[in-house]
Amino acid sequence: MPEHDPVHKVTIIPRGRALGVTFFLPEGDQISASRQKLESQISTLYGGRLAEEIIYGPEHVSTGASNDIKVATNIARNMVTQWGFSEKLGPLLYADEDGEVFLGRSVAKAQHMSDETARTIDEEIKAIIDRNYTRARQILMDNLDILHSMKDALMTYETIDAPQIDDLMNRREVRPPAGWEGNNGNSGANTATAQPTQTHVTNEPNNKSGSESDTPSDNNTH
Repeated sequence: MPEHDPVHKVTIIPRGRALGVTFFLPEGDQISASRQKLESQISTLYGGRLAEEIIYGPEHVSTGASNDIKVATNIARNMVTQWGFSEKLGPLLYADEDGEVFLGRSVAKAQHMSDETARTIDEEIKAIIDRNYTRARQILMDNLDILHSMKDALMTYETIDAPQIDDLMNRREVRPPAGWEGNNGNSGANTATAQPTQTHVTNEPNNKSGSESDTPSDNNTH
């Protein structure tokens, strides 16, 4: 994912209200974020929800991604109303940083904005979400083998670190985490090696995935 921080750790051990957490490790100090980085984070935030849908079917998608959806929507909203990343609206401020506004119609009510501008804000926010939701789905569909191998590794080890993630991304057999012992006291386990597959989906509107911030976070929950 362009400009996204590398994945440091993934766990399915519940933490607080999160059923699982993905930790990202920034490669340097981050004072600001580019549009490309923000959109990459939105795509990532929808990864958990999409993985549920792809593996278990749409009827079994849970509410686990509720905070991911909130964070992704807030990022898209800020891109449009605060950070000037809308071609239609331009580099103008449509909401204060501390405002409680959510989508365009709320902005209009709070800021006495025209209904037309409010509709445009809603459309621009939805376009950003739809574009990155579709991109996240395509990435997962193009890498179904890795997705299933990661699911198997997490079911076996519960937590995987950078070395195991590197194995997954390179379609190698996943090594056990350092210090891991299986149910029989063995320090190793057999996990399937991903086999490359390529599938494509059509564009359709609508990922730690779960952060408490409106801006990019170092860790996401899903």
